[in-house]
Amino acid sequence: MTPKLVAGLEPPYYTAVFTSVRPDAPEGYAETSARMQELVREIPGLLGYESARTPGGIGITVGYFRDLEALDAWRLHAEHQAAKAHGRKHWYDSYSVHIGKVERSYGYERE
Repeated sequence: MTPKLVAGLEPPYYTAVFTSVRPDAPEGYAETSARMQELVREIPGLLGYESARTPGGIGITVGYFRDLEALDAWRLHAEHQAAKAHGRKHWYDSYSVHIGKVERSYGYERE
């Protein structure tokens, strides 16, 4: 199966870029990640997300949100906040978050 990228979004919209360093398979991470994927899909204004991880433990997830209200709804979601706190204590060696406003977007897909 070919991975699908988030494409065809009409700007402006917002991105949340989460980059992290963690061990490859910390206990409980996969279950929490799956739960976060379920929850974020329920946020009105979520346009999609993409994730990737290197074998060395560097990961990046980009979430696309229609507006800052949608992004804040995700940031302030109680289960998401609890997962972030648990991650800081148990999983992540480091992480960074970057929020941006997208004013231009384009892509390409081979037919």
